[in-house]
Amino acid sequence: MRQILAAMTFAFGLAGLAAPSLAATHYPLTVSNCGHQVTFQKAPARIVSIGQGMTEILFSLGLADKIAGTAVWVGPVLPQYAEANSKIKRLADNDPSFESVVGQEPDLVAAEFEWHVGAQGSVGKREQFKDLGINTYLAPADCVAKVNTDGGDGVRGELFTMDLIYREIAELSEIFDVKDRGDALISALKKREADAVASISGASGKNLPVVFWFSSKEVSGDAFIAGKNSAPAYILKTIGAKNVVTTEEEWPLVGWETIAQANPAVIVLATMDRRRYAADDPKVKVDFLENDPVTKELDAVKNKHFVMMDAQSMNPTIRTIDGIETLANGIKSFGLAQ
Repeated sequence: MRQILAAMTFAFGLAGLAAPSLAATHYPLTVSNCGHQVTFQKAPARIVSIGQGMTEILFSLGLADKIAGTAVWVGPVLPQYAEANSKIKRLADNDPSFESVVGQEPDLVAAEFEWHVGAQGSVGKREQFKDLGINTYLAPADCVAKVNTDGGDGVRGELFTMDLIYREIAELSEIFDVKDRGDALISALKKREADAVASISGASGKNLPVVFWFSSKEVSGDAFIAGKNSAPAYILKTIGAKNVVTTEEEWPLVGWETIAQANPAVIVLATMDRRRYAADDPKVKVDFLENDPVTKELDAVKNKHFVMMDAQSMNPTIRTIDGIETLANGIKSFGLAQ
């Protein structure tokens, strides 16, 4: 992992030293974003970033000095950005208030999830920010072929792919007039994705039934399990394994009796620092699985086929590629690969 991070840091360092891109952004720039037309008269100077995944992309584009505040974090920042992140105001670990966001006097609010900034935004509606002269930008991964009107994690009608993350990077790099950095970042991530896929050739999951457990409101209650078109579903398709859930909801609440019927061979457990829900702690997850009368009979539990995965790798982020590597290594270590 250190080699991967060093390579990425080196690649981004080279991008910073490269000659300015000839394809500079021409303002005013209008971007079509999640059903809204957003016009930028110039590159934003102050950003509030809502969502760890969004913030890490901004860091990766070398825009840390423009971030006035962040919110909604589930775990540690990528190590190479720890110093930069320590200097940025954390408005809230979870949902910030509308007033706290506006109080930073941003000219752009960039959100990872529409349920934070959208029609039913828990932080605020896009119109509320617009009325104050503040532009908003939402991650395409949370709105392209996805509906978020139920107030939950939404329903995704098509399988997520990393192309949506690459689109986000390209759009943000154009908005901030750092296209050379965006191109370098996309190239580096595509190479990592290709290398990850190549690394598991001959080590297919053989249609192994796998379940991704993010968390649960109550430990013994229904669990937030990855839906069939989510980022984890993309990881599974890449590896050749099979999702035990067939619903289009992003993170449906599923009962363990239903999961038991599918009898997963591997259970992927989200790890995070967040302690918003009862089952956020991975140790709590394992304790439940090994002691509940239903779950302790699952093949994955009997064989201790647990894969610990950073929660951000289960979201549509630049870390989804880490998820491919993590699950592939887990399947290999269990002796379940071809």
